[in-house]
Amino acid sequence: MDAHATETTGTNTTDTTSTATPDVTPEATAPRATANRSTTPSSSTFTDYISSQWATREETTPSAREVAEHAARRRAAISALHRGRRLIVPAGAAKVRSNDTDYPYRAHSAFAHLTGWGADSEPGAVLVLEPTGETHEATLYFRERAGRDSDEFYANPEIGEFWIGPRPSLRQVSADLAIATEHLAEFDAVVATSDASTLIVRDADDAVTRRVDETRTTLSPDDESWREADDALSRDCSELRLVKDAWEVQQMRLAVTATARGFDDVIADRDEIVAHPRGERLVEGTFNRRARADGNTVGYDTIAASGPHACILHWTRNDGAVREGDLILLDAGIELESYYTADITRTLPVSGTFTPVQRRVYEAVLEAADAAFAIVRPGIRFREIHAEAMRVIAEKTAEWGLLPISAEESLEADKQYHRRYMVHGTSHHLGMDVHDCAKARRELYLDGVLEEGMVFTIEPGLYFQPDDLTVPEEYRGIGVRIEDDILVTADGAENLSVGIPRTADDVEQWMSRR
Repeated sequence: MDAHATETTGTNTTDTTSTATPDVTPEATAPRATANRSTTPSSSTFTDYISSQWATREETTPSAREVAEHAARRRAAISALHRGRRLIVPAGAAKVRSNDTDYPYRAHSAFAHLTGWGADSEPGAVLVLEPTGETHEATLYFRERAGRDSDEFYANPEIGEFWIGPRPSLRQVSADLAIATEHLAEFDAVVATSDASTLIVRDADDAVTRRVDETRTTLSPDDESWREADDALSRDCSELRLVKDAWEVQQMRLAVTATARGFDDVIADRDEIVAHPRGERLVEGTFNRRARADGNTVGYDTIAASGPHACILHWTRNDGAVREGDLILLDAGIELESYYTADITRTLPVSGTFTPVQRRVYEAVLEAADAAFAIVRPGIRFREIHAEAMRVIAEKTAEWGLLPISAEESLEADKQYHRRYMVHGTSHHLGMDVHDCAKARRELYLDGVLEEGMVFTIEPGLYFQPDDLTVPEEYRGIGVRIEDDILVTADGAENLSVGIPRTADDVEQWMSRR
């Protein structure tokens, strides 16, 4: 939405559409606005002057965004699981990076999922579902913009308009998200009446959780059932995202499309990347540029692992050179304004063509990925995907003479020699979080049955460490992973990222197009 009011011409007018916030000092609302270095004028003359002669703001009321109806259905699903209990889902506060510099803000995924408020959400907001009979009424509490008759808009560096830009009004957000809104100050009354029947998503905002815990302990000293029930609420919010609705699936498609452009950008910059002593940093920077241009940001720290760095599963330091003759493993995904992210890996020959050994390893990993994808359909168990990929990995490493026993023997639960070369899992759910639905129960995740609308990765790999004496020298330092984003359909599966070159031949042609 365009939550920011538009400016019109005029002089000697006041902001007639804003609601003044309570009369509080900047230090009270912004702890980092410390007096020891503040030079903001505080005289009544200055206050009167800075509060006057502003153009009138014509507030526009947006239509509800498309996701609003989907978010309402999600809230109804959570409501049905926790009838009669007040549910609190905070967005979370901004997190300090260094003194008064914050990390880029991101709301908690459960909050974003249940409200539809993504990258434009307000720090410190709280969603409350208040029980009303068999259902709940939803209210979104947040600190709306300050009127020009308060000192907040110019003196508060955390939330003041002069510092961070205009903020939306309660009325605008209510219309945009199709949900009732209240000023954050009114949330104090919710906290004050929170007893054992109140539940909260605990990891979303530590400060809010502490306040609610203190009140529940006071009002319900003999009832601590809420401790376990809080965990159930977080679990249910996580499990609610296991099956994506139509809007979410479309977001995943858009995230994959943007990510594909990011990979193209990296290949186009190959010569500059190779020429730089820290070429991995240039890979990261090139991809991140696309993420900021076409999305919100990257969905996770980009892995730009060249040469033996590709054998380090979560290599995010990205400070190495990108050399001719090596492979570079690029694991990256673009997160949209809605917070939905892709998660894709391609392993590219820096020189443009694979060596025979590199191709052999690459095609083994591709075979494992294709075998796993081939069995995906509603009704199988999630763990079967990993087992199928591991079957191929065991067969290939045995075929190359890397295992001391046969592939069949190595696949036995008490053996697993082949896992030396691929210690990670093959799949994880994907959505708002790169490892989505992480708090879901094992019986619904690893042991869960696939359903239409689930989205997850398939990402087998082979990693031969440069000092691994169990493999011939020609394999050492080679790391390959191929990762795609998979949607379960009514009768099978769709590879959402199949359009990004995957076969060795297609990858070589892709590299040649730079």
